[in-house]
Amino acid sequence: MKKLLFIFCFIICANAFSQILSSSIEKKTIALGEVNHIVITINNLKNEKVSAAPENELLPFHFEEVKDSISQTQDIYYRRIEFAVFDEGKFTIPELEFKVNGKVLKTIPYEIDVINTAQKADQINDIMNNKEVKLEVKDYWELYKFYILAAIALICLIIAVVMFIKYGRKSKNSPVVATNQTLKELDSLQKKKYVENGNYRSFYVELIDISRKFIAKQYRLPADVLLTDDLIDLMKKNNTISQENEKVVEDVFLRGDLVKFAKTFPDQQAMEKDLADIRDFVKRSSKDLEFENLRKDV
Repeated sequence: MKKLLFIFCFIICANAFSQILSSSIEKKTIALGEVNHIVITINNLKNEKVSAAPENELLPFHFEEVKDSISQTQDIYYRRIEFAVFDEGKFTIPELEFKVNGKVLKTIPYEIDVINTAQKADQINDIMNNKEVKLEVKDYWELYKFYILAAIALICLIIAVVMFIKYGRKSKNSPVVATNQTLKELDSLQKKKYVENGNYRSFYVELIDISRKFIAKQYRLPADVLLTDDLIDLMKKNNTISQENEKVVEDVFLRGDLVKFAKTFPDQQAMEKDLADIRDFVKRSSKDLEFENLRKDV
């Protein structure tokens, strides 16, 4: 008898100091889209924190949560979820878990029957007769402004692409750009101090390489693949490069070939003069092109 009394007292004390979870649902049969709600309450918290799924994420798929409100005091956790279902059939709200101080509390499952209350023979009437509204220019602008702005942006983009294709690429290959780029390369060659250090072979290799690329780009001649003699012969037959510039290219290229094959050893003064002559040739090249364009026009 004493043991039974002890067990009974233990159960009463345990329930008195443990958390109690209760849940209730408003309706178990609802119409399509009708708002229903479920309430979960946990008592005797004693300042313990309740851990559960975040707002609007507690109910499973098919249950469209309209409102999820949570409140908690020192002893009570209260959560009310309003929901609707937009498919016919039977749907189950499973056991919902809540953790309190490491202890998992679960609600009982609920089965919801969702029915379609509309009948095929039901006649749908407008509440009010249709009213004709006269739209002004401002109203049309508000309706279609995004389409208009998008069309304007598309037109501007097309124009920008066409301008880039037509003029952007040409500007990169223009005589002025080629001239400036080559002058920068000649300045870089001078800064390497091949002339001062007597490194004549490296000097002429790079000087002629820069010159060949410039002639190929500026005059549209295959200077980067032709031998020196063939290039000189082509320049004289082509008549695109002036005689003064032809003379510079011929002298420097022939001397460069002799240096590369160790047949001559130029002094510092000759190397400086060749660099200056090539620089002047690059600067004068635009005049050759202007004369060539005039000749074509005539």
